Amino acid sequence: MNADLILHTGLVTTLDRSNPVASAIAVKDGKFLAVGHDKEVLALAGPHTRIVDLKGRRVLPGLIDNHTHVVRGGLNFNMELRWDGVRSLADAMDMLKRQVAVTPPPQWVRVIGGFTEHQFAEKRLPTLDEINAVAPDTPVFLLHLYDRALLNGAALRAVGYTRDTPNPPGGEILRDGNGNPTGLLLAKPNAGILYATLARGPKLPFDYQVNSTRHFMRELNRLGVTSVIDAGGGFQNYPDDYAVIQKLADEDQMTVRLAYNLFTQKPKEEKDDFLNWTASVKYKQGNDYFRHNGAGEMLVFSAADFEDFRQPRPDMEPEMEGELEEVVRVLAENRWPWRLHATYDETISRALDVFEKVNQDIPLEGLNWFFDHAETISERSIDRISALGGGVAVQHRMAYQGEYFVERYGLGAAEATPPIARMLDMGVKVSAGTDATRVASYNPWVSLAWMITGRTVGGLRIYPQHNCLDRETALRMWTENGTWFSNEEGLKGRIEAGQLADLVVTSKDFFACAEDEISHLTSDLTMVGGKIVYGAGDFGSLDENPVPPAMPDWSPVRTFKGYAAWGEPEGVGRNPLQRQATAGCGCANSCGIHGHNHLGAWGTDAPVSDLKSFWGALGCACWAV
Repeated sequence: MNADLILHTGLVTTLDRSNPVASAIAVKDGKFLAVGHDKEVLALAGPHTRIVDLKGRRVLPGLIDNHTHVVRGGLNFNMELRWDGVRSLADAMDMLKRQVAVTPPPQWVRVIGGFTEHQFAEKRLPTLDEINAVAPDTPVFLLHLYDRALLNGAALRAVGYTRDTPNPPGGEILRDGNGNPTGLLLAKPNAGILYATLARGPKLPFDYQVNSTRHFMRELNRLGVTSVIDAGGGFQNYPDDYAVIQKLADEDQMTVRLAYNLFTQKPKEEKDDFLNWTASVKYKQGNDYFRHNGAGEMLVFSAADFEDFRQPRPDMEPEMEGELEEVVRVLAENRWPWRLHATYDETISRALDVFEKVNQDIPLEGLNWFFDHAETISERSIDRISALGGGVAVQHRMAYQGEYFVERYGLGAAEATPPIARMLDMGVKVSAGTDATRVASYNPWVSLAWMITGRTVGGLRIYPQHNCLDRETALRMWTENGTWFSNEEGLKGRIEAGQLADLVVTSKDFFACAEDEISHLTSDLTMVGGKIVYGAGDFGSLDENPVPPAMPDWSPVRTFKGYAAWGEPEGVGRNPLQRQATAGCGCANSCGIHGHNHLGAWGTDAPVSDLKSFWGALGCACWAV
């Protein structure tokens, strides 16, 4: 049997314990045909086999995100200015100013999650005065984690908030001394006000949403992601809001495998949602690129404990157990797995009371159900999950909110939040993801760095070594471990004969690079089903996934792309604008603030003396570009 494609002369980490290391891979009909040494694999070449020299590069299985929001994120990606990875507020505000200049009315400029103030050198968010100064007329909506949104004056006018607008349940509109909204919205304690306000903004036309989703998937491919489990979301109705992703699936344009969970949309009517869906949707309907994966992450609104660590832990409503039991019985009777958003152990424990009760009548054995997030889960709850055959899907939300957790609960409490290493030791099913795009970034390497180093993106070490993972274990969390959560064990997650041919060639060797380089890794070649869906550097000419320019023509994606790893050492992937900004800067790789211009390379109006003082105060000894 001749291979369709052979990759050889590589450093292949297979994660197959019976064949852990290889140098060559053969692919046939979208699956791995053979994995081994160059000579034996090259013998499978025929007259039409495509052969790729990997030039000694590291090859890993394709990365699997256990919890993200690609369906929703794709509909909006082309409208969003991403601050993911930006290392200074000055850079972020420069990006905002440039985007405001090209965004036509009545469109908004949106910065929607994926960043934290702690990643900035300045360790703060912009003020409303600063946002209004760069955008006096264009609406700006800035969403920071689950805790707040900043709206400039134009955005307040666009959404119609005035002194007469009441605070919604669970949220607060901050006001000045005269009772007028200032532009700051707070989640107290849930993010409903933030998302409801965002939903008032303009939407892209359907064809633009198709283009936007393709660009989002390509961005994930650029970072080595080949599969995701989509956790649904508020204001994401099925099947209407899935029409774009369904079209791409029907037209064989999916470059990320997507298993989707159905998320209830109607408080106090959740059971009706799941009765309707279980009657009309068959579990696992679809194919390897787009298929159903069960229910959640919202099963009932009374069980939703959003993790705004700036606020006290919310107590779930007394009717939680009764409402949750009704839904879980429907799911168990129809053999639908589920996932449940739960931040705090108090919520998890109460939910387990319900699951154990249902299990007495309808055995849950064989249902791959699991909790999402579980930051403060206890060993007792872990034992109970294990006894019921469940799992825990963790995400790197603490990498973005660790400072807030420490501020409220102390560093000691943060040391095992969540207790990933302990859960693995206890034999529970555990995997990793991001919860992108409205909270943490979609960048998988940030998650991997967080699990390995125990540090937040702001640099705070929150985990002792015993709760950190070695690189191989962390990689398994992002590959083979994730397959249980979509009921695809043995189908993907390793580079092994018979499994789906999904892999990534990393920009640097994941197993040899310094720890502080892990979060800056990207892909130079991403393969899904034997097709090269992304190529860069030495493999750029192999890319089989051309994507038309981002629509509309003012899209931030055209200028800023996606995850912008500002402040990276030269050669890691620094943005071209950053290279321009630091050209000739002798301290660019040592002062720790290389990511912005020192003396106005981007056209700043600030006097040279002010810039010298600013950068000098931050420890930069080079003041000339």
